[in-house]
Amino acid sequence: MSEEKGKTKGCGCEEGKVPNKAGKCVMPEVTFPAFIMSLNTSALYHLGEIAEPGTGKKTIDLDLARHAIDTLMLMQEKTKGNLTADEENLLKNILYDIKLRFVSVAKK
Repeated sequence: MSEEKGKTKGCGCEEGKVPNKAGKCVMPEVTFPAFIMSLNTSALYHLGEIAEPGTGKKTIDLDLARHAIDTLMLMQEKTKGNLTADEENLLKNILYDIKLRFVSVAKK
């Protein structure tokens, strides 16, 4: 069974959207973890860890990767004391991982 071009696999919604309780395709709910994961994905993309969806090409832009990491660090600083334990751990672990990846790519 093949998926239609531009549709999210398995749900019948266009890319980036998900079905709500009524079955209508909508943007996913904005949550703190989703926002942090979005910034992480951006950093990974700019480190060449994720390929461009349309072309499959991987590019490295350390300035944009650093900007995404700086944004994550700002979020950690500005939300200190206001996060759940799970949110705090998610942010801490993502920052640890992405900083290691940045150093690894920057050394090449």
